[in-house]
Amino acid sequence: MSTEQTSPRPTYGPLYFLAALGAGGLTVTFFLYLMFWVPHAGRSVPVFEDIMAAFVAGTMLTKIMISIAWAGIAIFSALLVQMLVWNLREMARFRKTEGFTALHAGNAESQMMAIPLTLAMGVNGGFILGLVFVPGLWSIVEYLFPLAMVTFVAIGVYGLRLYGKFLGRILTSGGFECSKNNSFAQALPGFAFAMVAVGLAAPAAMSSNLATVGISLILSSFFVIIAVLIAGSAMLLGLRSMMEHGANEDSAPTLLIGIPLLTVIGIALMRQVHGLHAQFGAHGENVDSFNMLTVIVMVQIAFALFGLVVLRAQGYFSKYVSGDQVSAGSYALICPGVAMSVMLQFYVNKGLVGMGMIEKFSTVYWLASTPALLIQFGTIALLVMLNTKHFWGGTKPMSALPA
Repeated sequence: MSTEQTSPRPTYGPLYFLAALGAGGLTVTFFLYLMFWVPHAGRSVPVFEDIMAAFVAGTMLTKIMISIAWAGIAIFSALLVQMLVWNLREMARFRKTEGFTALHAGNAESQMMAIPLTLAMGVNGGFILGLVFVPGLWSIVEYLFPLAMVTFVAIGVYGLRLYGKFLGRILTSGGFECSKNNSFAQALPGFAFAMVAVGLAAPAAMSSNLATVGISLILSSFFVIIAVLIAGSAMLLGLRSMMEHGANEDSAPTLLIGIPLLTVIGIALMRQVHGLHAQFGAHGENVDSFNMLTVIVMVQIAFALFGLVVLRAQGYFSKYVSGDQVSAGSYALICPGVAMSVMLQFYVNKGLVGMGMIEKFSTVYWLASTPALLIQFGTIALLVMLNTKHFWGGTKPMSALPA
């Protein structure tokens, strides 16, 4: 491969963790094929045995669908691991540079929260790999749930320490430049804590142990609340600054951050409701899920319209996606596509089908599912374009240290 560079050499920063995050998110989109299209009676999620039984007994279309899901999960999980390892190695180098010191002296210090965000996604991705490819995993899953919660709590504590250091600095010494807060970049910590919350909520939906479910409910609720408080206040402050100074072009993709934030929180809440119903007898109705999912999807569409209006006005895609300008922040475009695809799948299957509005696997069902699939593959194409530009095209970002 030629090493000739056709675009400016990008500088490394924590936002490159979003490249790994996007790959992990796409793993989830393929897992949902199995979640909603493969029977898994008696379990809240499909496992290896369910998938193999469906593959052996299924039609040719079923076999093709499962094969695509297997391939998608394997490919994007491998990309997640590759990008996560690369980022951790590059971050170790970056910590020794002046750029790292400068990062911790301004607004951009909150970008460090991309690390716990991606680590939490990595754990979620690992659980998907186990469910799909490891025989007999469900027989020991009750032993894995406490380990998973300990891991997510550790990541959450790490995130709280990072964000606490940031808040401690700006609330005691100042230095936060409100004029440069003209984006939703400061909502990233909220997204990170929401990702921890959705991982902590998984045992509530899957475990049959009352203690495990109860602890899962309590811990996930804490991080959901933290996420909402941080993201809500950050968006209000960011909108105030944008109204005065205009949206920051480099950080403009963060205007879409409400989409993945709502998807992650929505799934966490659905997991909690399932745990309360299955283990504690709290009876939620299908109409409640439908109403919640409808609100979430409508608000996400509003965020999409708002963000895309600004991105189009700035010519962001022609500059940072198809053009010759490079920015690690462009990877923030992947999360909204992943999140919209995921939430539309939940809306169709848990909302519309759950309410009896449409029949599963009918013509109307597949028409309703089409937008989620189109967004999924459009997001894959976008990730390939960004990776080609930033990594595969000879412009791999590096820290200031010599090779």
